[in-house]
Amino acid sequence: MIRFDNSFAALPPQFHAPQVPAKVPAPKLVKLNEGLARKIGIDPADLTVDVLAGNMVPEGAEPVATAYAGHQFGGFVPQLGDGRAVLLGEVIGPDGVRRDIQLKGAGRTVFSRNGDGRAVIGPVLREYVVSEAMAALGIPTTRALAAVTTGDLVRREGLLPGAVLTRVAESHIRVGTFQFHFARRDTESLKRLLNYTIARHYPAAAEAGNPALAFLEAVMQRQAELVARWMQVGFIHGVMNTDNMSVAGETIDYGPCAFMDSYHPETVFSSIDRQGRYAWGNQPQIAHWNLAQLGSTLLTLVDRDAEKAREAAQAVLDRFPLLFSEAYHKGFARKLGLEAVEKPLVSGLLTAMANNAVDFTLFFRHLGALAEGGSAEPVRALFEQPEAFDEWAKGWLPLGPDPAVMRAVNPVYIPRNHRMEEMIEAAEKGDYAPFERLLEVLSNPFEARTEFAQYENPPQPDEVVRATFCGT
Repeated sequence: MIRFDNSFAALPPQFHAPQVPAKVPAPKLVKLNEGLARKIGIDPADLTVDVLAGNMVPEGAEPVATAYAGHQFGGFVPQLGDGRAVLLGEVIGPDGVRRDIQLKGAGRTVFSRNGDGRAVIGPVLREYVVSEAMAALGIPTTRALAAVTTGDLVRREGLLPGAVLTRVAESHIRVGTFQFHFARRDTESLKRLLNYTIARHYPAAAEAGNPALAFLEAVMQRQAELVARWMQVGFIHGVMNTDNMSVAGETIDYGPCAFMDSYHPETVFSSIDRQGRYAWGNQPQIAHWNLAQLGSTLLTLVDRDAEKAREAAQAVLDRFPLLFSEAYHKGFARKLGLEAVEKPLVSGLLTAMANNAVDFTLFFRHLGALAEGGSAEPVRALFEQPEAFDEWAKGWLPLGPDPAVMRAVNPVYIPRNHRMEEMIEAAEKGDYAPFERLLEVLSNPFEARTEFAQYENPPQPDEVVRATFCGT
């Protein structure tokens, strides 16, 4: 029996709507993450295919669709909400951490608008693979507990196999959750939400002189560190709308996400990001902008005097660039095997890499081998003009980089886009072997294994993926 302890469902009706998952005709298990199940205090035997597909609501669950708003590509939508997801409930793991259990692709809800509430196998497995890869990389993230097929077909660009993902998160509270109540000028609900979120995620903020400001600062710290971690592995979220920013500081909502092959700060993969708003290099500024939207919702809780509230919130938000810069450069120092790094060393390297179409992941692994006393030729071969690397290395090698530090933070394997597409195409035909193989490769991303050598390689010219899709 799953021991549910449902605090969010106990909030008033303006926070959610009761929602029983839609039944599906012939569910089949694709993958159950048994290790994660045990970590969060669930016996894998209790996660039957009918529970994971939504055909059976387990005892103790209180399924709801949560309400939220959001800025989508800069434009505000006052009501979004879970249009195809159902929060089954919460569990408290052996580690004392409260976590949500959510079904994605569980059918239409009151927030679906014109959507069908369904998910298809490709995006479900994409989220499964990428979220588990991020966890293995040590980056805060939601996790994938299970994937099932539904036995029916869902219309997207064609008819595709339906699927449901079971997602685990420290919560599904977003910046957009606060915006939902702010847009309705519902100060009482905002206050209740703030108190609930502080108690769940940032209990120290409750003891601060100004809990709302302390909360904003704590969220900001986590976001600065999170986005810096994304960028250090070449990850591009792809859709950093405010409804896709978790106040718990986890990576959430893997839609058109991707990892870079060749480095360039303007790299974009998302098919819906036509202006490059969420490019790799824009992610810090967007995180700061999203945090400013969160700050706006909290002003009435910061101070009754509107001007004082704005000044206090702005003083907090003004610290984001420094917090991000510290996390970013500290991370790149480790990637370069150094205790501390001068900013020009990082910026000079990235400029040279961008000008030479250098593979981001391979570069840092080959650089680590060079630091161990290996040949410089594998690194130089990544550059169209190798002398650009030679010139940069003159400032790096004398600093005595530590190869052990580099091995610990520079992955051998990432979810490369061409491998993801290969996996999705196979899964749409019922072949899950590439999916299982990718999971195995990415479960230990920092250790090179000869049997997986081909997964280190960037795509051949005819394998390059130029666009990724949400799948909604």
